[in-house]
Amino acid sequence: MYQVDYQSPIGVLEISSTSEAIDAIRFTERKEVERALETDHPPILHTCIEQLNEYFYGDRMEFTFLYNYEGTEFQQSVWQALTQVPYATTATYKHIAETIGKNRAVRAVGSANNKNRLPIVIPCHRIISVGGKLTGYAGGLWRKEWLLQHERAKLQNIKTTL
Repeated sequence: MYQVDYQSPIGVLEISSTSEAIDAIRFTERKEVERALETDHPPILHTCIEQLNEYFYGDRMEFTFLYNYEGTEFQQSVWQALTQVPYATTATYKHIAETIGKNRAVRAVGSANNKNRLPIVIPCHRIISVGGKLTGYAGGLWRKEWLLQHERAKLQNIKTTL
């Protein structure tokens, strides 16, 4: 298992991986990077950080590096559905429940969202309440709001330049 820190615009992210795949991206409250990326770290970590840089610069809308997301069959179905929510858009917990064929499992969708170990990559920040309110985000609602505004601003810039 490998761990590195990544300084992002929303704080230090802690990234864990095997030699082949990313296992987790965690929000921290640290101000400083404690474990920097080194040249001898596995290529997957270099690729992950490169793609996160591209995302935060507004040059990437989806991630293509290999990652592991272990969980129950239900959780995996929720996380897979999250990857289908387009960049800079939102969906509701209810919509995700309906998408996976579990119409009454809205709270369980919220719980699976909370257990997502790959925020940003599996975009749980794009999920909101039926009323349009930002609710529950493991990294804090300010990060959820920041990520949504970031994506919308970048998408608007793309549309403006076309």
